[in-house]
Amino acid sequence: MFKKIISLSLLAIFILGSGFGCKTVDKKTQEAMQPITLTYWRVFDDSDAFQEIIDKYKVIHPNITINYRKLRYEEYESELLNALAEDRGPDMLSIHNTWLRKYQNKLAPMPASITMAYPIEQGSIKKEVVPVLKTAKSLSLSDLKNLFIDTVYNDVVLDDNQIYGLPLSVDTLVLYYNRDLLNNAGITQAPQYWNKEFQQNVKKMTKQDPVQGIIQSGIALGGSNNINRFSDVLSVLMMQNGATMMDGKQVMFNAIPPAGQDKKYNPGLEALRFYIDFSNPGKEVYSWNESLPNSLEMFTSGKLAMMFGYSYDLATIKAQAPKLNFSISKLPQIEGSPVEVNFANYWVESVSKKSKYQNESWDFIQFAAKEEQAKTYLAKTKKPTALRSLVNAQKEDDELGVFASQLLTAKSWYRGKDAVAAEAALGEMINSARQNTEKILDAINTGAAKVQQTVN
Repeated sequence: MFKKIISLSLLAIFILGSGFGCKTVDKKTQEAMQPITLTYWRVFDDSDAFQEIIDKYKVIHPNITINYRKLRYEEYESELLNALAEDRGPDMLSIHNTWLRKYQNKLAPMPASITMAYPIEQGSIKKEVVPVLKTAKSLSLSDLKNLFIDTVYNDVVLDDNQIYGLPLSVDTLVLYYNRDLLNNAGITQAPQYWNKEFQQNVKKMTKQDPVQGIIQSGIALGGSNNINRFSDVLSVLMMQNGATMMDGKQVMFNAIPPAGQDKKYNPGLEALRFYIDFSNPGKEVYSWNESLPNSLEMFTSGKLAMMFGYSYDLATIKAQAPKLNFSISKLPQIEGSPVEVNFANYWVESVSKKSKYQNESWDFIQFAAKEEQAKTYLAKTKKPTALRSLVNAQKEDDELGVFASQLLTAKSWYRGKDAVAAEAALGEMINSARQNTEKILDAINTGAAKVQQTVN
């Protein structure tokens, strides 16, 4: 790899020293070869995750410089919105998959084709590298569907049938479990289903003290504020149970399915009921309450047997609890269901509508999302892939295998133009249902109405 990078660098030097962008070419090509700088804003990943990809792109387009900036997640969206409003925003930006519709009027969709200048070696005796304009088709909708896992198409193709972003990875929700606590309870393996055995196992691993209350929890379920990604957990429970989260722009997770199915069964309502049972002191599965620490904190302290999380939690757990004996298992499913449903959580790379270099920006994003570059990025960041072609290889990875095994059945859902407000509404719905289980229908209807407000 080191030798490859050196050779690429030497090629770039050769190109720049060979008159690339010289005045012997036509005016249009000269304009395409003018030096430009693209700014790229992202979260979580340091610049070294992209440097090799940027270096490779620089060889193909030596006139393009890419300035990469990593922002803290806590400041990212406010800084991004302010920068876009003041015309100082980036050319390329990362957007969470649930934010795309919120940002749609600020984004430039992928063009059908892109014309760029490329270095071409010409001459049989005296070699000369000259710039040549080439027009290449962008990814089509069919390409997107065939190359990426299914949830990507559903999330990045908006109402106008245009592509507004491409992901470099897709994470899936899994079950983290404390092996020692399962072993001590005589439980041989992590649960595969949300069945009676699962509930009995939670009961076995939950310990209460007459004064302190819950001192060891079997699972982090039933609450909101102190459970990481509670809204994702509840959402996938509803989806697995047969609820339609959203139909077009209509919130549906509180609705009874259409005629032809059980007209009395409300899958979203029953999933909510199942969820809050774990925070109900009157239920056998009672294992959680609002006074407990955050689920991740309790897990790393060794006092929580099972919790739900993503691949990015791995590094945190290892850093905070290096001696914790834990493993990862697939997300439990509904026993007997012919369909497996998992949950996707990811970011997509997009282009600002205010960028002066939309074509060049989209060219880089498509370059970065290709398999060769994606492999580089995924190897450095230790994340699950978004490309179908890399799923099987990642299944063999000791750490990423579980996440990768769920990619083809992972789904997400549109939560309106304000995903933060929608998540808050789901949290209020959970709390309301917990406080008065007799009015759980009112709670879910109110929650759906509040999420609907973020859609309209």
